Amino acid sequence: MHEMSAAVALLLAAGRGARFDPEGRALKLLAPAPMGPHAGQPLALAATLSLRAALPAVVAVVRPADSPQQRTLHALLRDAGCRLAINEGADDGIGSSIAAGVRAAPDAAGWLIALADMPAVAASTISAVAQALADGAATAAPVHAGRRGHPVAFGAGLRSELLALTGDEGARHILAAHPPRLIDVDDPGYLLDLDH
Repeated sequence: MHEMSAAVALLLAAGRGARFDPEGRALKLLAPAPMGPHAGQPLALAATLSLRAALPAVVAVVRPADSPQQRTLHALLRDAGCRLAINEGADDGIGSSIAAGVRAAPDAAGWLIALADMPAVAASTISAVAQALADGAATAAPVHAGRRGHPVAFGAGLRSELLALTGDEGARHILAAHPPRLIDVDDPGYLLDLDH
């Protein structure tokens, strides 16, 4: 499969993790994953390994390498096969990270937005969401017992809306305008978000 004709995973790894460590001494994304197929690996690596098992290309959106922890994170993600997209405006919120990721892979057939602090999402869930895009869905997301989870996918037709994102709301208004095709999954990891 040619990379530019396929969907690309965007791993959002530019947050500070302030709820995890309000004092900012520990980088949440380097903490060990407590569960999932890659338990024990750093959170960001565990999330990456599942994405890499499902999709040919992963772009990790990171903040600048301005600390030893960020340099470690960058190296870890590069070594795992990610292309890095530096979000200089990471403190502006998740919207700026999504836009930075789309800018780094503008010719993709679509983008799967995955969160680096969600280490237990199964590769089968990622593949199912990507398949919904390939089948023509404008947006897609996994659902289990009525609860929508991650990753959330956006087709190439939404490129300009994604590039315009800013702030902390992310892509909620795009999903409101283009409700996702919901993919039933039996995957408890699609909701596990680690903040503590």
